[in-house]
Amino acid sequence: MFDDLILRPAVENDLPEIVRLLCEDELGATRESFSNPLLPCYYEAFQEITEDKNQILLVVESQNKILGTCHLTFMPSLSFKGSKRLNIENIHVQKLVQGQGVGTLMIQKAIELGQEKGCKLIQLTTNKKRVRAKGFYEKLGFKASHEGMKLYLHQG
Repeated sequence: MFDDLILRPAVENDLPEIVRLLCEDELGATRESFSNPLLPCYYEAFQEITEDKNQILLVVESQNKILGTCHLTFMPSLSFKGSKRLNIENIHVQKLVQGQGVGTLMIQKAIELGQEKGCKLIQLTTNKKRVRAKGFYEKLGFKASHEGMKLYLHQG
């Protein structure tokens, strides 16, 4: 466990470490591209996220090193009598520090922010190959209540 974890909104200078985290696992390595300098698409997406009041990109750091990240999107909805919901995406923790409280801190903060914004539901998805991640989310109170589906749109 760490005693100096800082959880904060990401800033543009964090992007290289965030993208490196996204590339760290076998699934991310197939769809992300870490380079120096980073591809412009990452900066464009970051700007779009930070300009949207309904989105937050969080990072957890220790001793000025990014250990984890997650992306929160607060969404209005007609269901649940017009309730807001929170979607948590891109939850990544550096492999060397998994199991040491970084992911728990991020999810607890996400829950807190969801409550502050009046959300009635928090949802997230995890790839079926990530069995450990599913167990982690269940320990934090999440239920595997739905079957998620995706359609990938290829550009160019």
